[in-house]
Amino acid sequence: MPLTREKAQLMSASEIDRTLVRLAHEILEKTENLDSLAFIGVRRRGVPIAQRLAGKIKSLEHRDVPTGILDINLYRDDLSTVDTQPVVNSTEIPFSITGKDLILMDDVLYTGRTVRAALDALFERGRPARVQLLVLIDRGWRELPIEARYVGRMVQTTANEIIEVKLKEIDDMEKVLLVEKTA
Repeated sequence: MPLTREKAQLMSASEIDRTLVRLAHEILEKTENLDSLAFIGVRRRGVPIAQRLAGKIKSLEHRDVPTGILDINLYRDDLSTVDTQPVVNSTEIPFSITGKDLILMDDVLYTGRTVRAALDALFERGRPARVQLLVLIDRGWRELPIEARYVGRMVQTTANEIIEVKLKEIDDMEKVLLVEKTA
């Protein structure tokens, strides 16, 4: 793993929360039938984002949004370069996705390859009516024709920069950092 140095903090805990509140309102405005809405978080940091947004919609609309967890490790196109024995975590989608209006959630949209793998994994489980993408950060540099419908923040990056999202559920801290590769 390359060494990095922090260049800037892009979002604080309160900015992340405000962004999620805004995204919850956007989802409510753009969703015609809330009864068919469901969230799928891409393991790891997409999961707490999905869970938090489900909580925000529950507080706004007093309704539960079914929320699932998707592990895409076996669907990655770089699987052979990641490890000879990839760590596979469980996918936990306790509802049928067929006919649902799914919002797939992840922390950072970069090349689009994670989303492609997530779509492959999802469609093995059924045929949703629609799949939309929500990301906390869109940093550009797409290699595939994939675009998020819901974006927390657009951040232009260089090839040497990395976005690090830190969430309390996983990292015991809450912030978004711009870091630079140093080696």
